[in-house]
Amino acid sequence: KAHDQLDDFVQRIEQMYHKNSFHSFAHASHVTQSVVKLLSRVVSLDSVAVEGRRISGGSSSVRPAAMNANAASTSWHNYTYGITSDPLTQFAVVLSALIHDVDHPGVPNATLVQEQTDYARLYKNKSVAEQTSLDLAWNLLMEPCYEDLRSCIYSTQSELDRFRQLLVNSVMATDIVDKELGALRKKRWNEAFAPTFESFRNDCHSENSSKTTSTMASSNLSSHHSDTTSTHSASAAGADPSSTEHMNRMATIVIEHLIQASDVAHTMQHWHVYLKWNEKFFAESYEAFLNGRSDTDPSIGWYEGEMGFFDYYIIPLAKKLKDCEVFGVGADEYLNYAKANRAEWETKGRDIVTGYLNRAKRKITAAAAADPGVV
Repeated sequence: KAHDQLDDFVQRIEQMYHKNSFHSFAHASHVTQSVVKLLSRVVSLDSVAVEGRRISGGSSSVRPAAMNANAASTSWHNYTYGITSDPLTQFAVVLSALIHDVDHPGVPNATLVQEQTDYARLYKNKSVAEQTSLDLAWNLLMEPCYEDLRSCIYSTQSELDRFRQLLVNSVMATDIVDKELGALRKKRWNEAFAPTFESFRNDCHSENSSKTTSTMASSNLSSHHSDTTSTHSASAAGADPSSTEHMNRMATIVIEHLIQASDVAHTMQHWHVYLKWNEKFFAESYEAFLNGRSDTDPSIGWYEGEMGFFDYYIIPLAKKLKDCEVFGVGADEYLNYAKANRAEWETKGRDIVTGYLNRAKRKITAAAAADPGVV
């Protein structure tokens, strides 16, 4: 029953997406696949053994092969901040990717705030699209017809609270425009991956084998979602590196960056994949401009905007995936593609934008000819 209910839930989520050029169910599917790919790249004991790296086995660092099964499992649980050994966390992150743009109107939050939509007023102009997606998807999941599905996801109030907050944290992390949220996440990253990071890695073995993500987030849930990880007050530099609280913070931050990278995964994939999704985003922005929902013609400044996006967001984000050391060679792959795409865009981008604009105009002309009521 749960499998059938999951199929039905996904189908209904698909129906809640609009036929936008970019923010569509196809985009959600691409992000979901990217999350699954990154989760599958989380380094394993075998991969570290092959690379000759060491993890802590108690009093001294030893190779994974030399450790007993229990010690190796515990150390690896800690090395990946519990992500590898917590199915609830993994499922929540995958689900958040699927739902993160539900009911997206095809315009940014700034437009929704300017237009003073009902949702903008409801969410007090904060992360409007993201909170809308969360509420709609959560309300759907809570319908009686998905009781068996829910029972497979969680069985206690504590698990429900943790699952809910994992979704909140992950979806809210996709709002990369909000300066306040961005500053908080940057601060948390700097605190968590401070100079003590290396010593933490070398001493990550803990006698406590409980799931580190079990208390990752607050259970104080409300209809107006907040990024609750910002309430952590102790910095990593001053925290016990083997403590559950510290590990939870590290896991939360890694998950935030995992979902952020997946949301823009096309920028860190093959050139033709990047161009495909970049043109879709351009087309969506151009349509908003023609419909009077944006004052800016995206063709003006699109080239420069992409250069800045690579330099100040994409490449630094890819470097963070690498720096946290959780994703193994997958992080190197993302960083290399990001740099390669940036270099190719620098040389070809201006002509490419001209092509975007010409194709968008032809598409609109063709649509108008077929249906005079279409803009």
